[in-house]
Amino acid sequence: MSLSLTIACRAYDRVIPLMDGRVRVEGCNTTVVPLKMEEILSRAYGRAEFDVAELSMSSHIITTELGISPYVAIPVFISRMFRHSAIYIRTDRGISRPEDLLGKLVGVPEYQMTAALWVRGMLSDVYGVASDKISWRTGGLSQPGRQEKFGLTFGAPFDVKPIPADQTLDAMFARGDLDAIVSARAPSCYLNRSAPVDRLFRDFVSEEKSYFRKTGLFPIMHVIGVRRDLVERNPWLPTSVFKAFAASKTACMAAIEDDNALQVTMPWALQNYAEAKDVMGREFWPYGVGQNQNALSAMIRYSREQGLTHKIDDIADLFTPCEEEIAGA
Repeated sequence: MSLSLTIACRAYDRVIPLMDGRVRVEGCNTTVVPLKMEEILSRAYGRAEFDVAELSMSSHIITTELGISPYVAIPVFISRMFRHSAIYIRTDRGISRPEDLLGKLVGVPEYQMTAALWVRGMLSDVYGVASDKISWRTGGLSQPGRQEKFGLTFGAPFDVKPIPADQTLDAMFARGDLDAIVSARAPSCYLNRSAPVDRLFRDFVSEEKSYFRKTGLFPIMHVIGVRRDLVERNPWLPTSVFKAFAASKTACMAAIEDDNALQVTMPWALQNYAEAKDVMGREFWPYGVGQNQNALSAMIRYSREQGLTHKIDDIADLFTPCEEEIAGA
């Protein structure tokens, strides 16, 4: 009898072959539910509603240490993104380079969120701007009331405090109550040019390429989790899920490489793809622990340096065993 699985993740191109049935999870009948990340995370961490779910990598490190996650992770890094573009600044505060953020008041939706983990790690490693030298204010970007997940609180030397429950980071930034914002989504006052704000790195693509050449790091954002109780009853399941996601990505990349027609709705997609390979190598989006040691080690270190975790120091603690070294992973 096949196992029925619900899989919740965004409808990335690298997941479409799994969604449309070209790729199957061995031994399973699957239903892929494409949702926004905020909803996936709320329903996964709140009630473990999905059998397989896209999870925040930073949150996974934290919940693994706390022992509260209903999911175990497989090394499918479904979302990755450089985050130099995620730093927005007031242009009337004398901020023109990363070092100018020292001592400033910076908003962030959640201190623990993965995008912020990578921004703070990059600021510290590359520019010498440590997390405890910035005052962090947390809350909803455009909707009030957002709170830090998992009941996290932070003490000295970290200055992390929530904004008033009826306020938003966007409004405070526009008024000048914050010097900068770190956000995976652009604040509206930047998009509509209603306040003197800009990105810290205007040419963020060049900065990100330079960062990769220096560090070799392509930031991991999200990982795939499989419900712990299902794995306990079906120890074969993690390998089957891993193989399916790997095969789906392989099919996606083959379609992108087809120069007969554009798979992606962008006029210069083939040129962008060729440039990515030139800068980052052919396998620039690898799954599996082996090819992601540097990025995973950096995330574990950042989590500790930023006061999020205190015990996790071994990559093996973060993943359930599965067959990682599969062709095309």
